[in-house]
Amino acid sequence: MKDTFIAPRFEFPVALGLDLGFPILTKLLFNLDGVVLAKEDELCLKETKDKRVVYLLNQPTEMESIIAYQVANSIGTRFHYMASRSIFNWGFGIVGELIKRVGAFSVLHGSSNRKMIRTTKQILSENSGKLVMYPEGIMSGENDNLVSFLPSTAQLIYWGLEEAKKKDPHAELFLQPTFVKYKISGTRDSILKDIETSLSRIERKLKLYPGGRTVLRRFLTVGRVMLEETEFELGIPKSEINGKDFDYRLGRARHMALNLAGQILQIKFQDSDNAIQKIRILFHALDRIDAGIPLESTPKHLTDQNIRRAKQLVETAYAFLITQPKNLIQWPSAERLMEWICSFERHIFGKSEMRAKKAYVYASHAIPLAPYFEKYKTNKKDSYHLLLGDIRKEMEKLMERGKKESEPLVPPYSVGLDLQIG
Repeated sequence: MKDTFIAPRFEFPVALGLDLGFPILTKLLFNLDGVVLAKEDELCLKETKDKRVVYLLNQPTEMESIIAYQVANSIGTRFHYMASRSIFNWGFGIVGELIKRVGAFSVLHGSSNRKMIRTTKQILSENSGKLVMYPEGIMSGENDNLVSFLPSTAQLIYWGLEEAKKKDPHAELFLQPTFVKYKISGTRDSILKDIETSLSRIERKLKLYPGGRTVLRRFLTVGRVMLEETEFELGIPKSEINGKDFDYRLGRARHMALNLAGQILQIKFQDSDNAIQKIRILFHALDRIDAGIPLESTPKHLTDQNIRRAKQLVETAYAFLITQPKNLIQWPSAERLMEWICSFERHIFGKSEMRAKKAYVYASHAIPLAPYFEKYKTNKKDSYHLLLGDIRKEMEKLMERGKKESEPLVPPYSVGLDLQIG
């Protein structure tokens, strides 16, 4: 049986090699043109350089740990990282051997995960222990949005301070809210050319003729046709969607796709579960399958085809999370347009190329945990909500800063007078 937990084992020569090769490796693997950290944000981060810190950031892509690694270098420190257990199997285990040597350890959802909890507590008990955490708990796929935060994030943070106080009753833990905003590289003309080329390829595949439609109208048309084809494929009765608006139909398709994936994996959802909660549950189950350590409830007879189908259904749900017309037409930045393009490409062609981009990192002043810890000692549940609510407020402020980094690439609301959206 595969090891359920992979512990971190920092090795300076490996970290130094990664430091030196960072620009080349990240360009080759992720088409990243650099990490931008303004002076004001760097100063905020340096305030906690010698303190015990949980570094909190959004997770729109798979790259945020890489960004955090470079941020740590910029302020002259090192972080520890949580990573899905399946990642340690990538490249026949080579990726796992590398990342554990620069501070990463595995998280395996759906189990007691005692070793992960013990490692988290041990890291945060150190005088200047630093750990990267993602309060959203999943890759959201959207750079200008935050999904709901996991209460378990707050629980781990409090456990870390409790462990630190066993060593030093006066120990303090700081929370460092940050936000990563990706900005597509290139001139306005070059980005528009890429979008036109990609959109035309998608339209040809769907047998659509752009005619005299605006760019935004073409995006919405592709989204509508893709939704109609998905509704047919998922077997959604027309009687359930006739006369319903686009948002309702998107939601219906999301839940149908997730419910079908749940049936394949024999996962029962609660009636109150929203799409994000369902995606989290399915992602955790699929992560364990990829790691070679499936849940006990996972069917023994699952074939590779079954697993691919479940992943495809989850990807479909992701596609209809991102393709929300109101958000696009209100602020059609290069980044939002490209999120739709990549979502279309993955859904229609099964893959999408990574566009060149820079990562802008924003940081607020660190939040001391002490005031929240007093609440935690008397009412744990309320303290979770209070802590996560305040972290979210800070991250939303940073998110708004990031939105201003990009201007609309095409005129907002240019969809035609016959459409009324938002």
